[in-house]
Amino acid sequence: MIKFLLKLSSLLLTVFISVQCAADTSEPKPNIIFIMADDMGYADIGPNGGEQIHTPNIDKLAAEGIRFTQAYSGNTVCAPARSTLMTGTHMGNTPVRSNSGGVSLREQDITVAQILKDAGYATGGFGKWGIAEIGQPGVPEKKGFDEFFGYYHQIHAHKFYPDYLYRNSERVDLPGNNGFYDGPLGEGKGVGPIPAIDPETGQERQYSHYLIFDEMVKFIRKNKDVPFFAYGAWTPPHSRFEMPEDDPSWKLYEDKQWPVSLKAHAAMNNMVDRNIGELMSLLEELGIDDNTIVIFTSDNGANGGMNRGPLQSNAPFRGGKTSLYEGGLRVPLIVRWPGVIETNKLSDHITYFPDMFPTLAEMAGVPDRVPEVVDGISILPELKGSKATGLKQEVHEYLYWEYADVDWNKVRYMDETLRQAVRSGDWKAIRPAPSAPLQLFNLADDISEGHNLADEYPDKVRELEKFMDEAHTPPPPQIEPERIAGRPYR
Repeated sequence: MIKFLLKLSSLLLTVFISVQCAADTSEPKPNIIFIMADDMGYADIGPNGGEQIHTPNIDKLAAEGIRFTQAYSGNTVCAPARSTLMTGTHMGNTPVRSNSGGVSLREQDITVAQILKDAGYATGGFGKWGIAEIGQPGVPEKKGFDEFFGYYHQIHAHKFYPDYLYRNSERVDLPGNNGFYDGPLGEGKGVGPIPAIDPETGQERQYSHYLIFDEMVKFIRKNKDVPFFAYGAWTPPHSRFEMPEDDPSWKLYEDKQWPVSLKAHAAMNNMVDRNIGELMSLLEELGIDDNTIVIFTSDNGANGGMNRGPLQSNAPFRGGKTSLYEGGLRVPLIVRWPGVIETNKLSDHITYFPDMFPTLAEMAGVPDRVPEVVDGISILPELKGSKATGLKQEVHEYLYWEYADVDWNKVRYMDETLRQAVRSGDWKAIRPAPSAPLQLFNLADDISEGHNLADEYPDKVRELEKFMDEAHTPPPPQIEPERIAGRPYR
């Protein structure tokens, strides 16, 4: 009996050790940091050919990971692009299509943050939400984020010295900014360097991006021992081009003989780069660098005004923000994942924001939780390259975009102004106005979209027009919440 018990104990101990070893050798879920600049052009960074803006940390990120040369936003303006990112649906299906600022995701819409939270991730968002106003069903804390700090209504995010920000829909007052200039943009008015102290009140002004970045750092520190998803929806370099006059990035450009808006745009891009460097140092300090995926992109192309003078932010592409030409849609995309993604890798794979939802879900080990409504295709095989054993990268039959104006007097989404664009392989078609004939371009030969080939390839025009008709569905009501005291945001 004693021998039997000893034998049983030994067997149980062996099983326990085996189970323990299996647990110890299982790979932990990777942390995910997703950084999205606001209105940074494709050529605003060194790896994409930019020569005027100093981006050493983004350069290093690209050298240590993969850089995509044919990556696109989900839209050419802020709010709809964020809707495509969070829901994985393209512009013909995504719930928020108006850029008025407060149109909300619906209760039934599932975000990638919800999927990651259900998979055991701590989830934090920092910056601009843009796809729900306070009190609406689509606020971030109802859409998968444990915490969100920043702006909810995207018009509110136009100010870098706001009177307040929000934390999980609770107002956080910034008294040092009370009464800061809130009129039209112009040289010396909401554009350029801002003194740190208000000369009238003597109070220290609080720069929103500094606060937002600090909250993101706190979140990462707090969750260093658990898998986390940190969404940095940063507001620079979006105009208004305001930044502290003593910021080291402004100091790099203040003496340039450029218009102040160009100097501020360059400085704000450099500030984003500086913060990326600080985040990378933080990951090393916390000992989590090897198990953290860092993704960097921009929400759309740069404002067309930045495609002038020395910057050429969207070069070599035509157009800029609000345009369905390449300058408005093509964006930087860099992904770093130590030990998984090869270093200094270049990809010409065609991808856009809807692909991020299934990609992040697959990174987190829960591809089966991706809703059927998602239009995106995971790019994990492309990221892994030769390490993607047994995985083949799927490609889109086509990519689809649409954009319509907002009547700012009535704050109404004007679906009667709808413009559309489709890319299929090297071919791209644009309908520049409702009922207008399609323009057709071959991007392999004409990257700047200067030669309309519609008359020469009528069959190709009909094919891409069919894709446009197939992709577009009527949007849900694009309702802006009632304004309080005439102000566009709450």
